[in-house]
Amino acid sequence: MAKKSPSVHRTALLAGTAALLGLLTACGSGGNGTASSPTTLPGTAAPATDGSTSAPATATDSATQSTGPSGEAAATKSSGTTSSAAAGTSGRCHTSELRATVGRNDPGAGQENFPIVLTNASSRTCTVRGFPGAAFVDASGKQLGPDPKRESGSTPTTVTLAPGHSAWAGLTFSNPEVSGAHPATPAALLVTPPDERASLKVTWTGGQVPVSGNSSSVFLTVFNPGTGA
Repeated sequence: MAKKSPSVHRTALLAGTAALLGLLTACGSGGNGTASSPTTLPGTAAPATDGSTSAPATATDSATQSTGPSGEAAATKSSGTTSSAAAGTSGRCHTSELRATVGRNDPGAGQENFPIVLTNASSRTCTVRGFPGAAFVDASGKQLGPDPKRESGSTPTTVTLAPGHSAWAGLTFSNPEVSGAHPATPAALLVTPPDERASLKVTWTGGQVPVSGNSSSVFLTVFNPGTGA
């Protein structure tokens, strides 16, 4: 029998070693040729069960939803960034924080138009939104005429008042001498800020107002920034 050369012997030995290593590797992977399930690392989201893909979440970029005072959801960053909801928005102005005045009449076409002005007399910023409440009263505090009506078509907006700043709402009615309504001369106008119960009393110097009969309605508009002058 002929002897194999040393080079042939070494080649056979290396081939056998490679086959043995391949067999050991297949056994270590489960024996069926498939890879084991990957482990979810901390900071990454596991796959969603409904077939959709979850976005990866990280400790610095993930956001949680919080509900602000107005019922609107606001995102709060976990990285330390403070949202407007988390910082706290300015609340509404309370009656005790406001000063009420009635501006100068701006008449036209038989209409009397007075601005009701609310000024922030507090040291904080606050807001007003919507219509004021209003009532004419005599010297004894008895109301004259029905409650004013809200002007149709007025769209409320939030007016932010820094300390010393003002908002105004329109008070309009037909001149009784023109409309023929029954008049009275009020002693004061009671003004109630939006969403408040307490009123502010303003001396009335605007003359007669309609209190009954035809064309006796008094109308109010929503608050706008400024004094209405």
